[in-house]
Formats: sequence, structure tokens, C-alpha cells
Amino acid sequence: MEKQKNTVKIAKMGMLVAISVVLVSLIHVSLVPSVAFLEYDPADIPILLGTFAFGPLSGVVLTVVTSVIQGVTVSAHSGVYGIIMHIIATSVLCLVSGIVYNYGKKKTKKHAIIGLILGTAAMVVTMIGANMLITPIFMGVPAGVVWSLMPGIMLFNFLKGGINSVVTFLVYKRVSAFLHK
Repeated sequence: MEKQKNTVKIAKMGMLVAISVVLVSLIHVSLVPSVAFLEYDPADIPILLGTFAFGPLSGVVLTVVTSVIQGVTVSAHSGVYGIIMHIIATSVLCLVSGIVYNYGKKKTKKHAIIGLILGTAAMVVTMIGANMLITPIFMGVPAGVVWSLMPGIMLFNFLKGGINSVVTFLVYKRVSAFLHK
């Protein structure tokens, strides 16, 4: 029985990865003109849904699998850099959001909102450091250039995390019955 339960969970997680890849291939738009090379996509929504349903570690697994598949298919132009940055940003978002939501006394709307807000904030802060360390290497520019773009990068991460969090909050209860079946 336990083996069947795990198989069903893996199949549902695979479905969430597939939806995530499809979403990024269909929707990707620039949100912040000063950092137009950063494009919003809703790929984190299915990952966050999986995080809320299956826990924060499952969210990280979904993130890694999705990032690699996207990075070699629909987002191949961003290469290893895109894969690494997506894994860092979304893993932080999932870990923080998932821990607050899944490990509270009860899974409530309040815990979901707090988790998503804290997850978005943690992602924004983490990506300051990740961009300062990783972006100069991959883009071949001095750290000062990256720092001059930081207000736009922070705004982008805030908007991406915020949009994906709001949509996740609005959709989760509608799909949770299926994910928990």
C-alpha cells in the first residue's frame, strides 16, 4: 500500500513538473525594463502547489527537476546560469513557504499567506547575494555593474514571487483535493 501511495505521489509530482515546463514555454514576459533580460514566468505556481501538498523538500525536488528540464529545453538560452539561479530562487521560496505552511499546528489560510510572504521576502534577499556572487562570473561583468542593476533585480524577484504566491494562494484549495487523493 505504501509503495502504491509513493507511486501516485511521484506521478502527481511529475504532472506538476510537466505543467511548470508548459507554463514557462507559453508565458514569459519582461516585468522590469531596467532588467529586461529577466523574464517572469508562472513556472513556480505548480511547484508551490506541490510544496503545499507534499512538503518543502518535495518542493525543492520539484524545483530541481523542473529547472533542469526547462534549462535544457524551453529556456536553453539561459544555460547553466539560468538553471542555477532558478534552483536557488525557487528552492528558497518553497522551503520557507512550505515550512511555515506545512509545519504549523494547522494548515490554515493564515499560515499559507504568512509562508508565501516570508518565502517571497527570503527569495528577494537570497537573490541579492546569489546575483552578486554568480552573475558577474556568468555574465563576465564586474560586481559593480550587477550592483547598479540590483534595484531592478530586487523588484523583479519581488514581483515574480508575489504574483506566483497570489495565484498559488487562490488556486491551492481548488486543486488540493486532487493532490491529496
